[in-house]
Amino acid sequence: MQPADTRPLTRRETEVRRFVRARYGLRGTLALHRHALGLDLLRAPVNVMLSPLFLLTRLAAPVLRRLRLARAADWLSRRQIFLKSDIARRIEADLAGLIDDLAAKGLAPAAPPETVARAVADYAETRNAVSEITTSALVAAAGLLLFHRATPGVISLAGPVAQLRAQAQAVEDFALGSWVGRMWYGAFPTQLSTLDLVLTGVVLAVLASVVTTFAGLVADPLQRASGTHRRRIMRLLQRLDRADQAPALGREHLLARMGDLSDAALSLWRSLKG
Repeated sequence: MQPADTRPLTRRETEVRRFVRARYGLRGTLALHRHALGLDLLRAPVNVMLSPLFLLTRLAAPVLRRLRLARAADWLSRRQIFLKSDIARRIEADLAGLIDDLAAKGLAPAAPPETVARAVADYAETRNAVSEITTSALVAAAGLLLFHRATPGVISLAGPVAQLRAQAQAVEDFALGSWVGRMWYGAFPTQLSTLDLVLTGVVLAVLASVVTTFAGLVADPLQRASGTHRRRIMRLLQRLDRADQAPALGREHLLARMGDLSDAALSLWRSLKG
């Protein structure tokens, strides 16, 4: 029988697998999301609104470096855009604990503490972007099931939801009864006011931010099963091995914002077409 492989990289990956299994399995993610039952419900809508600003800062930083404005790029990349959630703090503490455990076993990258802290914070922000992607997928599924149309985001979902609500209210308030009202408004749909549309969009955005807060309950076990969490942490450690100073912009952030852009573009196209 051949001896077990004790090479550092293999041992490191074993520790990462153990961490992912404990933190992002069903029991682990349930324990993690208990931290969301509090102020995170108020922070979530603000962080959703700040997401485009976060993306702009992360895209602008490498451009500034190419222009040889390294100090400005470093300053911009260090800005804390999001409000720190309790879940993010717990994730950062857990991941920092993993790195400390790896260091005790001689398996951690020899990176400065401030570089490690930035990388850990970047990891927590990436996980939040995955939660946003999960919410966008749920919104798209709701649009297809309820309205048989593409709704990649809250903007495109607000119109049909507001129309449905206004139609139901008009039918209920019809002077000759709801039965006649359904026939009347089936032939002559009620007109939707701008205020109704805006208020519906605001309510849906708040609901979507709450869903994003708890989306990890679905996304975490799936990413654990697919190996996504493990690969993401291994990439983080490899970045620290190379002593990369600049936080890498994960593709998850780009995917999350692509959903917003496609949502806005689709809504604009429908309004122009109408």
